[in-house]
Amino acid sequence: MEQVQWKVEGMDCNTCALNIHKYLEKQGLKNVKVNYATGDVIFDAKKDFAEEKIATGITDLGYKVMNITAVNNLKSEILTRKPFLTTHLQRFWFCFPFTALLMLHIIPGIHHSKNFSWLMNHWVQLGLTIPVYLVGMSFFGKSALKSIRNGMPNMNVLIALGATAAFVYSLYGSLTGQAEKYMFFETAATIITLVFLGNYLEDASISSTQRELNKLAKSQKVMANMIAFDNEHKEQIFPVENTMLRVGDLILIKNGEQVPIDCKILWGDVHVSEAIITGESAPVHKKAKDKLIGGSMITDGTVKAQVTAVGKDTVLSGIINMVKQAQGEKPPVQQLADRISAVFIPVVIVIAVVTLVVSWIILKDFTPALMRSIAVLVIACPCAMGLATPAAIAVGLGRAARTGILFRNATSLETFKNIRQVVFDKTGTLTTGRFEVYGFRFMVSEESDFRKIAYSLEKYSNHPIAKCVSETWKTTEEIRWKKIEEIKGLGMKAEDTEGNTFMAGSFKAAEKLTKDDSHNVYITRNNELIGWIDVKDQIRPEAKLVIDYLHSKNIKTILLSGDRLAKCNELAAVLGMDTVIAEQTPEQKLAKIDELNKEAPTAMVGDGINDAPALAKATIGVSMNEASQIAVQSAQVILMNHGLKNLPTALGLGKHTYITIKQNLFWAFAYNIVAIPVAALGFLTPTFGALVMGLSDVVLAFNSVRLFVKKVV
Repeated sequence: MEQVQWKVEGMDCNTCALNIHKYLEKQGLKNVKVNYATGDVIFDAKKDFAEEKIATGITDLGYKVMNITAVNNLKSEILTRKPFLTTHLQRFWFCFPFTALLMLHIIPGIHHSKNFSWLMNHWVQLGLTIPVYLVGMSFFGKSALKSIRNGMPNMNVLIALGATAAFVYSLYGSLTGQAEKYMFFETAATIITLVFLGNYLEDASISSTQRELNKLAKSQKVMANMIAFDNEHKEQIFPVENTMLRVGDLILIKNGEQVPIDCKILWGDVHVSEAIITGESAPVHKKAKDKLIGGSMITDGTVKAQVTAVGKDTVLSGIINMVKQAQGEKPPVQQLADRISAVFIPVVIVIAVVTLVVSWIILKDFTPALMRSIAVLVIACPCAMGLATPAAIAVGLGRAARTGILFRNATSLETFKNIRQVVFDKTGTLTTGRFEVYGFRFMVSEESDFRKIAYSLEKYSNHPIAKCVSETWKTTEEIRWKKIEEIKGLGMKAEDTEGNTFMAGSFKAAEKLTKDDSHNVYITRNNELIGWIDVKDQIRPEAKLVIDYLHSKNIKTILLSGDRLAKCNELAAVLGMDTVIAEQTPEQKLAKIDELNKEAPTAMVGDGINDAPALAKATIGVSMNEASQIAVQSAQVILMNHGLKNLPTALGLGKHTYITIKQNLFWAFAYNIVAIPVAALGFLTPTFGALVMGLSDVVLAFNSVRLFVKKVV
């Protein structure tokens, strides 16, 4: 199975997204995610799936798949300038002059003006309405017919029915010589024109919620200085677009330039602002062998670097893709709105018919009864219900990405509101993870032999303490092992070519050989202790503030570590943590997280390979960006640039995004509950209903956009 991501045009509301979602699932595709706000459609499919057939099926539903490459030589569609009348704004401006002329009669005294008397002629009004009606039906009517044909009626059915009813009713009056009684051409025209305006305003509002993601996307395509060599092996610099670069290419990045793509420094050192990626404004110092993230900015210095990743493999592409996928997720709070949207349109049509019949019986006049029925069709728009969640989530995820927080799915945003306890790993999470050797003792003949043994063992581990030892005592005279393995919770175990067994690990690896548990790394040979190493680590400066914040929100803090109890108690005392659980293997950590989950919703924050199972088991797993890859993949939330300080922001964004979703859904339901009866009772004209319908979506988008500036911590 492979993940496929398409861009689909023509989705106007959540009903459209539901229709595409149902269709793709019927075709046997898995993990379908459809986000009508962004047009992204993501699903899992076999490599040889019928791409062209699926794309045609989506087209038959009334939508358009952009930029796909099908199996049967279906070439990638090249986006050229769109023809006229393909956007809501263009359609609105085309319809507006005709509709404005039709609406002139509402100006006091216009009926009696000789200059405008011709506008009151019903044949003139028919002539002005026909262009608007044709443009409207080319969009609303076409979409409505396709959706009905596929058994999945969308919002455009309501608009097409309302406009057609007013147009046909007026046309009947003109053809039968009763124009004075049946002249509602302006109603048909204003419904179409104002809904086009509303759709444009909705699109504009939604695009504003995407602005942080768009900033990241724009940073993907820049110029780069590629280093090449001529026939005489002299260095030449060629400006190329970064999309042309390949892994292994050499590039020159100067002071003030944007890093064009992920790369590794070969020469030089620089200060880099990674704010667009990590949310950290302070420049970071980078030197040879350090990695640079595409999209970051060189604030001082010049380097030569080698490209390490291109295309979808870059950090920036990964971030954008992760946020897009998360935006397509539906958190639990959206499920009710989805169920209502699925049956909403047939229910509205029934209400409109009942309104027509009952009003006709009571009023004994078909004309006002029809106007009420049309008003019900036009005012009852399910878009607000569909927009309520995607708009809030788009803003929440956008602000999170800007701050240096990545949510793997939208459910995590909502789940954060329930978290009652946070479990922290110790090394690399509450501490910096940057160790230095400050003491050691050896029981072999030469110090160099002890260092060589320690280096040769620890170089194969990704544990922060092991990295410290291997980097400090690096040597070219390392031992070549016959076999070597890492035993989780203990350390590194190896066998040399002569059959000797060595181990470098925690006190547990040497507890039968010594009673002294005060050291960090114990080295053994053939089950005999030959020395130990002491390292020191620093507490993260932001750790105390984070723990204090959690306590202020009545969230319990727990230290869960494989380190010794004495060191864990010492750290917990400094930070003021509630509970300490020390000397735990990965299996024990997993079991402990399971216990804690049963007590209350639990978040786990960690960064090592040994944390991965616990991160996956927790209600929400939170990983540091520079953690082991398996830890990052196991977590639902990733804090960029070791950003422990962003944990309160992540919790706050989760809470306030959920509040915004609830506010949006309340408005959406309240709007329809109030608007439909008001229209049915004749207090709302179809024209005013069309305007209010469009503005209702703008209200939700505006409420969602407030999340960009709202205080969440």
